[in-house]
Amino acid sequence: MANSYLLEVGVEEMPAHVVTPSIKQLHERVAKYLEEQRIAFDEIQEFATPRRMALLIHGLSDKQPDIDESVKGPAKKIAQDADGNWTKAAVGFTRGQGATVDDIEFKNVKGVEYVFVEKHITGKSVAEVLQGLPAIITAMTFPTLMKWGYNNLQFIRPIRWLVSLLNEKVVPFSILDVEAGRTTQGHRFLGHPVEIAQADDYEEALHDDFVIADQAKRKALIKDQITEIINENNWQVDWDADLLEEVNNLVEWPTAFAGNFDQKYLALPEPVLITSMKDNQRFFCVRDENGKLLSHFISVRNGNTDYLDNVIKGNERVLVPRLEDAQFFYQEDQKLTIDEYVERLKKVSFHDKISSMYDKMQRVAVIARLIGQQLNFSNEELADLDRAAHIYKFDLTTQMVGEFAELQGVMGEIYAKLFGEKNDVATAIREHYMPISAEGELPQTKIGAALAIADKLDSILSFFAVDMIPSGSNDPYALRRQAFGIVRIIADRGWHLPLLNVQQEIITALTNANIEISFDLNKNSDQVRAFFLDRVKQLFHGQKIRHDIIDTATDTDQDDIANILESVEAINSSKDDKNFKEDIEALTRVLRIAKKNKLATTELTVEPSLFANPSESKMYAAVTELTKNTEKRSIRENFTALRSLAPVINEYFDENMIMDKDENIRNNRLSQLSILANQAALIGNLDNLIVK
Repeated sequence: MANSYLLEVGVEEMPAHVVTPSIKQLHERVAKYLEEQRIAFDEIQEFATPRRMALLIHGLSDKQPDIDESVKGPAKKIAQDADGNWTKAAVGFTRGQGATVDDIEFKNVKGVEYVFVEKHITGKSVAEVLQGLPAIITAMTFPTLMKWGYNNLQFIRPIRWLVSLLNEKVVPFSILDVEAGRTTQGHRFLGHPVEIAQADDYEEALHDDFVIADQAKRKALIKDQITEIINENNWQVDWDADLLEEVNNLVEWPTAFAGNFDQKYLALPEPVLITSMKDNQRFFCVRDENGKLLSHFISVRNGNTDYLDNVIKGNERVLVPRLEDAQFFYQEDQKLTIDEYVERLKKVSFHDKISSMYDKMQRVAVIARLIGQQLNFSNEELADLDRAAHIYKFDLTTQMVGEFAELQGVMGEIYAKLFGEKNDVATAIREHYMPISAEGELPQTKIGAALAIADKLDSILSFFAVDMIPSGSNDPYALRRQAFGIVRIIADRGWHLPLLNVQQEIITALTNANIEISFDLNKNSDQVRAFFLDRVKQLFHGQKIRHDIIDTATDTDQDDIANILESVEAINSSKDDKNFKEDIEALTRVLRIAKKNKLATTELTVEPSLFANPSESKMYAAVTELTKNTEKRSIRENFTALRSLAPVINEYFDENMIMDKDENIRNNRLSQLSILANQAALIGNLDNLIVK
């Protein structure tokens, strides 16, 4: 028989950003539990609101399948003594299996006799299995946790009710003092306790009590309601996916409505208006048909249309003080100069173990110049980058950013333009924060990208220098995100920068610029390198690149992240080539011999007068040509050139005994292989490649 089972965990209101991840997590945990318990099912339907997480499981089997299994015990010589009597080992084994020594059978396993017990395990009923769900629920993890009462359980919010229905029957269990039953709760203000007659009635029963439990249906209704409003008024709306998701997870019975504010506030910069409405009030901004922001907004109420006029007026009243504050700050901030704001940064701490924000900018200016020079920026670009680096944090001391922290960088750009800075400089002030998330937007300008790398690099090196290194899930200063941002910017622009071994160069540049630092930027340099390489791996794992290819490219002495990225792409794009296996096997044979017999000398030389076979001359000519043009070729071209040597390498090994008795000949051949191995090392450690 196919069964339906309803599980609902009712809680006090969860934060909106937690709702969707929580129901996904519950779904995954319950599905895994049922699979482990050998309970078959067809599908699991998710329901979630701020006050509930629910799963409706369809097509559940009646019970676990019975199992017949043969359980292996100790060897016969251990299970019986010399007189054939059962030992304690045999008795203990059978007792543990719910059997007796009379049930023992002997079986031969690879020439050795063992004792076995044949067992028949009757499957548990589905109801009995479902009673184990409390352990699954209480094992859930959340970004923040609460304790309530005198209990030790921690959960996202206090659990207030539980529903556990297998078809029409309650499957009893409890979490703390909350007993599972068939009673759920309707809308907090409009609804009442709701009795669920049978599991499949859940969605309809809640709908009758002002709860739309299906997130997708609720979101679609919100979009339909907003669309109706904008169509009536010939408006456009900023369809912000994150805002729509947040609003959807704040309500159970949505009702959209439009509100207004005074047109005088439209004189404020758009980002200020949008932040005041979207981030602070969860309002959707409204535009005219030309995309111009209007003095209206759309919001969503958690309730019906009763007294909606009062709700609209209330929302309008709440918005006005925010806009008044913003208008005041905007006017006041323009009374000072950028230099005055920069001076204030001397009293703003970047971190008490590192420096002030002002001192950080001085370091970043030096790093940014190094980057700009490495990338052959023009004199004008270097000047713009230098100016941006010396002021890019100034808006942190403005009143607007003090009140609306989300606008840091954004207000910096706006104010910089008002104060007469060049557009490239102003844009870089905003873009240096990018990307602000793992998949966030990247800087679009050269100056902004270079400043973003310099700022993030300084943060990473500084925190590592004072031993504040991320460990496990602990990364309070988002250094992983910043390093990943650097990798993404480099990948996006194809910039070649020796960032994996740049500390000493930065220290020298800081010294030359008379900038003192109280910590050693060279400290933990190996960990810094590994930290960046882990971010490179993260980038390619997200693209589903094979692990061995990633490991090959990142197992390298390369300092240039772009070269490592190109190595991965070069190997990955050719892995399915016809001769790939043979080419890699030839190259890895060279690598292994060179590694095993590493020569002491750092200068590898090959003497053609010691050649004994034509294949040595061929190898010499081919490797000489390869090394002569290495720097002119891309990584992909170098990899192709290396692979093309496979026939020459194979012929070389066929004709020559590398470990010749004559030391001079032996070392000459090892030198030849070592030179080739060094060229291969520019791609990565090809020994890590798995070829079949």
